Order: sequence, then structure tokens, then C-alpha cells
Amino acid sequence: MKKVLLGLSLLALSAGAHAQSSVTLYGTLDAGVEYVSGIPKVNGNGSTSRVRVESGNWGTSVFGLKGTEDLGGGTSAVFQLEAQLDPTSGAVGDGTSFFNRWATVGLSNDSFGTFLLGRELAISNGLWDFDPLGQGNWSSASLVRGRNWLQSSNNVSYQSAKYLGFDAYGQYSLSNATNWNGNGSTAQGRLAGLQLTYSSTLFQVRGIYDERRDPANGKLDDVFQYSREYFAGLNVFLGQFKLQAAYQTSHATDVTAGAPSVTQQEWAGVTWQATANASLIAAAYHVNADNGAGNATLYAIGGSYNLSKRTLIDFQVATVQNSKTGTYSLEANLPGNADNPLAGHSQSGVYAGILHNF
Repeated sequence: MKKVLLGLSLLALSAGAHAQSSVTLYGTLDAGVEYVSGIPKVNGNGSTSRVRVESGNWGTSVFGLKGTEDLGGGTSAVFQLEAQLDPTSGAVGDGTSFFNRWATVGLSNDSFGTFLLGRELAISNGLWDFDPLGQGNWSSASLVRGRNWLQSSNNVSYQSAKYLGFDAYGQYSLSNATNWNGNGSTAQGRLAGLQLTYSSTLFQVRGIYDERRDPANGKLDDVFQYSREYFAGLNVFLGQFKLQAAYQTSHATDVTAGAPSVTQQEWAGVTWQATANASLIAAAYHVNADNGAGNATLYAIGGSYNLSKRTLIDFQVATVQNSKTGTYSLEANLPGNADNPLAGHSQSGVYAGILHNF
């Protein structure tokens, strides 16, 4: 009888412990058909167009696991594992990391905030809350050639609790090299950043500073990859309408002669939530770069319709108009990419797809 009672007691303790822990599997699948014109021909003689099945134009496709364990006193142990995936091919991760977006463990407290260790989206991704087209493929990242699509390994971060509408978020990512900023012996140079946000029912403002060092030498030597970035954004909430505007600038101090060292980007847009299920977005983005890298303006219209709480259909129409020396693409391509338009030429595209959250 004692053995039976002991077994029942252990079972009850196990059930109680399990009840205070949770693990969630989640994800997003986004795929559609894309048409893009203004792609240079292979022989460099003029431009052509392309139709392809594509993923990630409206939202990044991912799957992940996240969980919490209640430690008492308002404190929980937390973890998150998240991988990017490509539904068009089934590929997972970025070719080097499986959980390439998130791989963190830490502690969270209701009053003091959250402390994490591991791999995260870099702090520059915080500007997406102020981009009318969110993490869409044709949006603010296009004109800074992916500068705000970063992840950071070897990361230590802290997200404060909200106090009187304010919250702060900081990241510090070690290079893990003998040189503090990086010396070519590791895959990542040092990253660091700070984000400050104020939120109310009528508006939200955010400022971000971040820097990313070249892992080869620890320098700020590429304005589109290894540079300091400054961002200020505003959201205004007016019933069915959300107005958004932002300014973003990047600075590199160790560029080679003739390469751009400064970019400045501004954008503005409006989202109209026409019904509970249907929304329409219009936005314009403009970038200037120094040292002959030109300027460009991207105009975009997009929209979505929710078929259910988890599934929506979406579309986007966009065009990039380049200055005489500009080669900016709809995609967030680095200079020299074969899909970038010819200097001074435009590039336009249409996309329609479906997105499902689980």
C-alpha cells in the first residue's frame, strides 16, 4: 500500500511540474508567384523579365519551438529555437546554421525584463515594426541592400519591462576572436546595439543604434554590411488607418577609395484596415548614397485578405526608379548581383501569394 501511495505522490508531483511548463511549436509558410522586369540579360545587352515561384515576399517562412518554465516569484526560464525555411525547395536554415534565426535560453521576470544568451535576430530588425510592408521582400531592406536583415550569434541581450510606456532593448554580440572586433578566425565580427521605444494608444516612436563589424578585420568597411546604423521611426494609429514614417542612415569609416561610406533612407506609408479581414498598403522609400553610388525611389502597393485567423492571401506591386548611377533592385541584393538592374534603369514587379500561420 505504501508503494502505491508513493507512486501516486510522485505522479502528482510530476504532473504539477509539467503543468507549470509549456512548449509551443509554431511557424509561418509563405509562397507565391512573382514577376519581375528590368533584370539584365546574361550578355549585358539590355534587360529581360522573369516569372518564378518565390517564398518570403510577404513574410518570412519559419518554423520554431519556444517554451517557458515557471520558477516562481514571477520568474520563468525561457528558450526559443527558430529556423528559416523555403517552401519552394524544402531547404531549412541558411546553409551553415539550422536554427539560423533564434537559438536562445534565458530568464524572464515580470518586473525586471528578459535576459537571453544565444543567437537572435540582430537589433536592426526592430525597424520592421515601422515599415508599412513589414518583413516583405520589397520594402525598406531593398534600398539598403539587406542591411537590416541581420542575425547575431554569440549574443547577450536584455529586454526591459515596460514602464510608463517606455521600454529598452540592448544587444551585445561577441566576435569570439582574439581580437575583440574580429580578426578573420571566426564567422562573425562584433555586433552591438540599443533600442528605445515609447508606445501609447495613439502613437509609437522608436530609436535604434547598432553597429556590425567585418569578421575579417573588425572594421566598419562596407556601408551595406559592416557599418554603424541610426534609425528613428514613428507609427500613428488613427482608427482604421496606421501612418508610418522613418529615417535610417548607415556610416562606414574604413571603406576603400571610391566606395560609398554613407547612406540615408527615408520612407512613409499608410495602411488602411478596410474591414476586419482586408487591408491595403501604400508606401514610398527613398535612398541616397555618397561617392557615386546614386539614389533610388521605391514605390509599392500591397494588400492582404484573411481567409481565416491563420491564412491570408496577399499581393504586391512595386517599382524602383534609379538615378543615373543607381543599381538598386526590388530585392535586397548587394552591389554586383546579377539581378540588379543596369545603372540608371528601373525594375518593377508583381507578386501574389498565400501565407499560413500555425
